[in-house]
Amino acid sequence: MPWSTPCLMSQRLEFIHAVVEHHVPMRAACRQYGISEKTGYKWLHRFLRGGPAALADRSHAPVVPAHQVSPAISAAICALREAEPAWGARKIRQVLRDEQPTLPWPAASTITTVLKRAGQIRPRHRSVHERAAWARSTLTTPQAPNEVWTADFKGEFRLTSGPYCYPLTVVDLASRFILDVRALPSTASAGTQAEFIRHFECYGLPAVIRTDNGVPFGAPLALGGLSALAVWFIRLGIRPERIAKGVPQENGAHERMHRTLKAETTRPPGATFVAQQQRFDRWRDTFNRRRPHEALGMTPPAAHYAISARRYPRRLPILEYPPQVELRRVDASGTIHWRAERIFLTKVLAAEYVGVEETGDGEWAITFGPLRLGYYRTAVAAFVEALAWSPPPDSATLSRTALTPQRT
Repeated sequence: MPWSTPCLMSQRLEFIHAVVEHHVPMRAACRQYGISEKTGYKWLHRFLRGGPAALADRSHAPVVPAHQVSPAISAAICALREAEPAWGARKIRQVLRDEQPTLPWPAASTITTVLKRAGQIRPRHRSVHERAAWARSTLTTPQAPNEVWTADFKGEFRLTSGPYCYPLTVVDLASRFILDVRALPSTASAGTQAEFIRHFECYGLPAVIRTDNGVPFGAPLALGGLSALAVWFIRLGIRPERIAKGVPQENGAHERMHRTLKAETTRPPGATFVAQQQRFDRWRDTFNRRRPHEALGMTPPAAHYAISARRYPRRLPILEYPPQVELRRVDASGTIHWRAERIFLTKVLAAEYVGVEETGDGEWAITFGPLRLGYYRTAVAAFVEALAWSPPPDSATLSRTALTPQRT
C-alpha cells in the first residue's frame, strides 16, 4: 500500500520516530500512515541497520539485467530448464549455484526473463471467467465478529484405513474463532452446503464469506466462476468474496491456522473419519478456548467471539429489485428471453430471477440481486460479462420483489 503523502522521506522519518521514540504499536502506526505492516517492518529494519540515510529509495533495477547475461550463462539456464521443465527460476538458480558456485548466476527474476525470451516459459493468458470481480479493490477488513468468515478445504490426506479426508475449515476473521473443522469425504457442493447450514443455525449469518476460487466455492466454467454455493450465499444476503487466484497469502490468517492444524492433528492421521474428527474437535476446542493468540493480545479467540444477530431463515429470502428493473426467469438451459432475444447466462442460475435495467442507449445491465453479471448490447446482440457488486438497495425504494420460488 503506498504512502499517503508526497514527501516520502519525511513521512518515513515521522513513522520511525512514532515507533521508536513514542513506542506506538506497529499495527497502529501502519494504520495511521496508510501502509501495510510488512512495509512498516521493512523501513524499521532499514533504519536500525543504516540510520536515516537507509530510508531513501533504492534502485529497483536488477543487479544483472537480462540483456547483460552472457550467452554461456543463458545456455546453461535453458539447458537445465529443458531437462527439468517443471522447475521454476528459483530451483534452477539454486541447482546451478550448487553445481558451479564460481559463476555469476543472475537473480531468479532475471532467469525468468531469460526463459521467457527463449520461449521456455509461456505467458499465462487469463480466460474471461478468471477476470470476475469477486473481491473489491481491497478485501474486506472486519471490525467485529461475523463481518467476515473465511473458509477453505485444507489439502486432502489419506486416513490410515485408506480413504481420503478433505477437512473443511471455517473461521471468523475478526476474532480468529474457528467455527468448525469438519472431516469430509469430498469437496462436493451438497456436503459443503449441509455443513454451512449447521454453522448458520448455530452461529447465525455473516456479512461476507471469503474463500479461494476452487470448487465448490467457484465454478471455473460458469459465468464469472459463479457456483451453486455462491448463488445460495447471495440468496441468504451473504456476499461471497474471493482472493486472487494463486495468491493464498490474501487469506493469510486462515493459511497460518492450516499449518498448525496439519502439524498437530494429521501427523500421523487418524484411522477413520470418526477418529480424525475427534482429533479435530479436541484441537479446535484448545485453539478457541485455551491457546493464547498473538493477534488478540495473547488472549484466546473465544474471548472475542459472539454469535451473529442475523439468524438463519427457515425459507430462502426473496431477492429484491428496484421498481424500474424488469425481471426475467432463467430457464433450465441457463438462458433468459429478452425482447425476442435469447441471452445465455449460466445454468447455475436455473430457476432464479435476474433483473434487466437500461443503463444507456441500447445497453442493458443484467443483475442477480446485488451482483451485476454484465451487459446486453443490442447493437451487437451480445452479452458481455462484467461482474461487479453494488451496495444493498435502500428498502424504502423497493416497491416490488422478485417472485422467486421459495426453496430451503
